[in-house]
Amino acid sequence: MNMQVTTGVQPPPPPSGIEEMRLPVVMMRDILLKTMFRKNLDMVSEIAEAICLPRAVTQELVDMARQQRLLEATGTLNANSGGEMGFQLTDAGKSRALDALSQSEYFGAMPVPLAVYREQVQRQSIRNIQITRDELTGAMGHLVLPPSLLDHLGPAVSAGRSILMYGPPGNGKSSISNGIRDAMGDKIYVPRAIEYAGQVITVYDPIVHSKAEVEVDDPNSLRRKRTFDTRYVRCERPTVITGGELSLSMLDLVYNPTARTYQAPLQLKSTGGIFIVDDLGRQAEPPQSLVNRWIVPLEESKDILALQSGEKFEVPFDTLVIFSTNFHPNEIFDQAALRRIFFKIKIDGPNQQDFLKIFAMVAKKRGMPLDEETLLHLLKVKYPTINNVYANYQPIFLIDQMISICEFEGIPYQMRPDLLDRAWANMFVKDEKIVK
Repeated sequence: MNMQVTTGVQPPPPPSGIEEMRLPVVMMRDILLKTMFRKNLDMVSEIAEAICLPRAVTQELVDMARQQRLLEATGTLNANSGGEMGFQLTDAGKSRALDALSQSEYFGAMPVPLAVYREQVQRQSIRNIQITRDELTGAMGHLVLPPSLLDHLGPAVSAGRSILMYGPPGNGKSSISNGIRDAMGDKIYVPRAIEYAGQVITVYDPIVHSKAEVEVDDPNSLRRKRTFDTRYVRCERPTVITGGELSLSMLDLVYNPTARTYQAPLQLKSTGGIFIVDDLGRQAEPPQSLVNRWIVPLEESKDILALQSGEKFEVPFDTLVIFSTNFHPNEIFDQAALRRIFFKIKIDGPNQQDFLKIFAMVAKKRGMPLDEETLLHLLKVKYPTINNVYANYQPIFLIDQMISICEFEGIPYQMRPDLLDRAWANMFVKDEKIVK
């Protein structure tokens, strides 16, 4: 009996024949030959697994290559493979495989045509997600946030449109971005590679994509049926996080001149998920230039990429883009750019009550007993020196500092005004002139 994949997203159906593949026949045949040559495979079941196609479709390709005298049966049945017939490359087949490898080193999983991939992007669009207040609150459970913030975040996430989070540093903009990612609990299907105009673009990236477990039938059964097209990998919705290192060139196709294949840029790898531009304003590129690059994708749900030949083509853009900055938006954007960012949400520091909640929560987690005298010293003596400006990072910083001091001094974890003063001294650098 078939075990169904448990997900709300409709999986891509496996192709039932060569005609359904919508790929150039010569390309499919050459990938078959290159894969057999590089991986030294001779059983249809092994080849099918390597090129990620159903066995019946793989058999069609093998039969076609036999008719062209590029493959031949070995004449031996493999007892370990259920009596399967073996196949090997003929001399003409080896010659063709080497010639094909000189044109492109790509072998393995058969690519998904760009047009077919577009259909799957629609089925699993980020804009199909509806996140409830409870789901968002659950994902943000480790953060102390004012209810009004969730009022703004919820509709922004559910719309799947761009979000700009701005405000003073150290107040959890990055943590909130990660919480949004965690709230998206469903799985999507990421193609191992896509094809456009005969060119292969690899998309699945283990660094970006977290593979999810897939339930399948008995692996020993030769009649087992795939529940989805295995040219895709079932994954958590991806999250790409970039910071000060982001440059415009990172948003272009990456061409490998040796392998003669392309690698998808970061925003294409993040399709169906989240792209976080952290610390906007710290990149070498001006923020206005970076946002200008996103204007067409954000407005038209498509991106334009270019091949080495200069030919431009459209790919789906189905990504929740989150810009995070410590600058006021008016300092780094013009009004036209701001109009194109759908939601603008200010992330402020906590008030005193929320600060104390965070402080108590962190202390409990770290095993540090609270001390009333030290807390009063903190609120009445230390914070007035910085105009009572609280930030979410400060409780963690101060408590971890006091823990380090206690460990160094060989005393049990404790809060004391003098230990707090030592911790506070490390949180801010005294403004003074250094004599050189």
